[in-house]
Amino acid sequence: MDAFSPKERLLRVLNKQEVERPPVICPGGMMNSAIVDVMNKTGHTLPAGHHDATLMAELAHDVHENTGFENFGIPFCMTVEAEVLGSEINYGSLKCEPKIEKEVFPSVSTVEFKDISAMGKNARVNTIIQATYALAQKYPDVPVIGNLTGPISTAASLVDPMRFLRELRKDPANAHKVVDYVSNHLIELARLMIDNGATLISIADPTATGEILGPKIFNDFAVRNINKVVEAIHAMNTHVIVHICGNVNAVKAHVAEIKSDAISTDAMVNLKTLKEEYPGLTTMGNLSTFLLELGEEKTVVRHAERLINDGINIIAPACGLGTATPLKNIVSMTQTVKGN
Repeated sequence: MDAFSPKERLLRVLNKQEVERPPVICPGGMMNSAIVDVMNKTGHTLPAGHHDATLMAELAHDVHENTGFENFGIPFCMTVEAEVLGSEINYGSLKCEPKIEKEVFPSVSTVEFKDISAMGKNARVNTIIQATYALAQKYPDVPVIGNLTGPISTAASLVDPMRFLRELRKDPANAHKVVDYVSNHLIELARLMIDNGATLISIADPTATGEILGPKIFNDFAVRNINKVVEAIHAMNTHVIVHICGNVNAVKAHVAEIKSDAISTDAMVNLKTLKEEYPGLTTMGNLSTFLLELGEEKTVVRHAERLINDGINIIAPACGLGTATPLKNIVSMTQTVKGN
């Protein structure tokens, strides 16, 4: 019998307390684990689950039960915030996750600021918070992870992304106003999820990479605004995980300045080395999602064992799972961590 419930174990790790083994999780959001194998097996499917709170909760439970991931993770996409703030969304299909169909503004100088109350009035947001409440009430021993799209990625979903990235340098005053505006809405969405039972919040900001932004812009825009959101969530007595995509070598000193309770990274990052360089970090990851989708079970097992032996604090996929990822590979990963 396990020494701790899944919720207790994860919270202990985030509090830097000892546990008998690392948690194995998949947060949701960008790291959506509602794979086709699970949906075909249970009959609870997307895209319908994006709009129906009961179905969203059932699908989150299906993922937990069938994959062995020790959490519920919702929503199942990265488009909610941008939709609230005006962009057009394609909700995808069983095999394809929702995408931004059209950004609403051509430039940071043209962004129209919505009142913070827009978040709580949105239908999809209410679907998420109703599903959060239902899961938290029914399964109190399993952590419910509420997901946010990070400030840079959300801003790049409101403004044409190529122009937005240029304007971070060419029009920093207006760019700062937009990213700050976005951050305020992310804080409000986090509050709504926390008030309805979310155990912790996970922030994924895939546009905020060292390769895309460079060290100075990464620090001035990404770290500054991620920390603004993290500090606000901490003020709600709630833990935060932050995922940074890509190779962090050029910005790792800045990554270490992110004030989250754990840092999740992509597969090309050597987390053992990162832990050695920054011993205060709680690390999460980073089993290759390409391996999970295309590799053999025995190779998945070997890589999961390496992460455990390297002392990684939370074992998780390195990035977003492909919807075609075989269930057997995920189960191989989770059972290895659990010692089954």
